[in-house]
Amino acid sequence: MVRVQHLSVSEAARQLGVSVKALRLYEQRGLLSPQRSEAGWRVYGPTEMARGREIASLRALGLSLAQVARVLNGDGRELELALAAHQAALANGLADLSDRIARVRRLRDDLARGKTPGLCDLAGAPDAAPVVAFDLPWPWGGERFQLAALRPLTWITGPLGCGKTQLGVRLAEALPGAHFLGLDRATNAGPDPSPRVDAALRWMIEEGATDAVALRILLAMVAAETTAPLVIDMIEQDLDLATQEALAAWLRRRGSRSRPLLMLTRSSAMLDLAAVGPDETILYCPANHAPPLQVVPHPGASGYEAVASCLASPEVETAPPG
Repeated sequence: MVRVQHLSVSEAARQLGVSVKALRLYEQRGLLSPQRSEAGWRVYGPTEMARGREIASLRALGLSLAQVARVLNGDGRELELALAAHQAALANGLADLSDRIARVRRLRDDLARGKTPGLCDLAGAPDAAPVVAFDLPWPWGGERFQLAALRPLTWITGPLGCGKTQLGVRLAEALPGAHFLGLDRATNAGPDPSPRVDAALRWMIEEGATDAVALRILLAMVAAETTAPLVIDMIEQDLDLATQEALAAWLRRRGSRSRPLLMLTRSSAMLDLAAVGPDETILYCPANHAPPLQVVPHPGASGYEAVASCLASPEVETAPPG
């Protein structure tokens, strides 16, 4: 008799390449129903793992949880729309890769002609944002700050009173064309939402978000027809847990050529360290007013534990910004 292997939730998550949190969410939404061991623990057999792989594959294509449910129920139209969007995203990624290959080719040509490239030539792409450098404002002592690259998502975090708001304001002043979106969101309400905002809102609501005024204002600002950077003070303000999680997931779907966002946060739902990808930067402002440092999102990296310790669950994130 062949013994069927049943995996624990952590083992199943590791094999599927998703988080334990994601598996629990799939279960809550009725997409996946794990079995129970004699002791009452969730276990995943071959059937559950096969369904888990289907869900993970569809999520990788950018489908919301509601769309995943419809595809699993036989709705081919949702899959066609997702494949078309995924093809467009891959095409954009291919264009970006082609630009990088062309840059490397130019650097090699320069080397062949005896011209040694500088460090900025090696680190930056031809169309990358310029290096941002300035003297830090209060509460720092005038130390020099430099941001070598501007990625689609930059998270700025730190404990209360660390000066992250002052850093955000100064970055908005230093970045060409940048705008600072403060805590008074209502004053930034613009015209009626665009189709892009409506589409983003529908996607997030299917992910479990609440259709709130604060969310609509954020989306209108993020989706504005501009490539200028946007600095957002405490992006989680007035958003519940499910909305924060849906917003963070949507932000990561925008692609590597989307408008740069610099977001102040102390929410572990917005800045989920396990979900941070290559198009993201984390800036940490220490409590002792040492200069902000860039943190690599891997346990053991310099500053990682400090970032993790200052992030709060959304249910208790009600304190004023620091």
